[in-house]
Amino acid sequence: MTDIYRRAKDDAGYNATRFLQMLAEHGGLETSRILLHAPAVSDGYTELWKRHRLDLTVEALVLKPQWKELFTDEERDIALKRLASFDYVP
Repeated sequence: MTDIYRRAKDDAGYNATRFLQMLAEHGGLETSRILLHAPAVSDGYTELWKRHRLDLTVEALVLKPQWKELFTDEERDIALKRLASFDYVP
């Protein structure tokens, strides 16, 4: 999770300070669940979409095979639908 924060800052020029605060407060897994279960995409998601870097979102990270066991089918489905609604195919 901190890696996608760093990559967003370094590669996309987006400083996700609120995301970093959430990581410090809740840890990576809980932060991802908070964002996934929110009724709408986060401001950070929108900023990364504007920069054509949805690959740096929590939604994209959740779908990576190495993290599959940490998330429910419902959470992975939320991530997939959000990305698809922005025309991003992981």
